[in-house]
Amino acid sequence: MKTPTWIALGILMAVGTVATFLAPPAPAFQVPDLARLVFFHLPCALTSALFFVSAPYFAFRYLRTEDRRWDLRAEAAMEIAVVTGILTLATGIIFSKVQWGAWWNWDPRQTSYLLVMFISAAYFAVRAAYGDTARRAANAAAYSMASVLPVLFLIFVYPRLPMVKSLHPNVIAEGGFDSVYRGVFYSMFALVFVACLGLFRFRYRVGLIEMLVDDSDAELANRDRIAAPGVVRPVALSPESRKATK
Repeated sequence: MKTPTWIALGILMAVGTVATFLAPPAPAFQVPDLARLVFFHLPCALTSALFFVSAPYFAFRYLRTEDRRWDLRAEAAMEIAVVTGILTLATGIIFSKVQWGAWWNWDPRQTSYLLVMFISAAYFAVRAAYGDTARRAANAAAYSMASVLPVLFLIFVYPRLPMVKSLHPNVIAEGGFDSVYRGVFYSMFALVFVACLGLFRFRYRVGLIEMLVDDSDAELANRDRIAAPGVVRPVALSPESRKATK
C-alpha cells in the first residue's frame, strides 16, 4: 500500500480504537466494562486463522511450480499469522484474568491455541534447519501442508466438541453482542485484516528484494571463481585497451 493509504488506515484505526471505548458495557460478560478487550482479541484471532489457512495454499503452489515467489508468500503469511496469534494469546490472557480471575485457566480454547502456536513455531525451525534455498523451501512447504489439518482442528473443531467444556462465551453466535458491539467489532476486524494484508504485501516485497540480492551475490561469486587450469576466459576490452594492444 502507498503512503496515503497507510495514513488513512492509521486514522481509521485511531477512530476505531476510540469507538471501542465509547461502546457501552456488555451485560453478557462477568465484568461488562472490560468486555471491550474482545474488540482486539477476536479480530486478531480471526485474522491469524485466515493467514494460517492461506500459508498452506501458498506452500502447495510452490511444490507444484517450484517458483520461489510462492515460498516467499507462504513465509510472509506464516509470519503475519504468528504475530497476530501472539496478540491473540496476549489479549486472551488479559481477558482471562479480568473475566475469570486467573491469567491462565487451562481452558480448552486457550490450550488448543497454545498448541497452534507451537506448531507454527516449528515451521520456522524447519526453515532454519536448511541452508540450501531449494531444500528449505520444499521442506517448509511440506511441513506447512502437513500441519494445516491439525491447526484447523485445534482452532475450529476441538473447542466446539460437545464433550469439551469451555469458559469462552460464543458471544457472536449466542447473541451476546448488541448492534453497537457488532458494528464496532466488524469494523475493527476489517481494519486489522486490511492492516495485516498491507504488512503481508510489504513483507513479500522485502522477500523479493532479498531473493534478488542473494541471486546477484551468487552470480558474482560464480564469476569470481578461479578458472580451472588450461581454461581461458574471454575478457571484454574497452576501445582504449584495444588501441593499446595494436
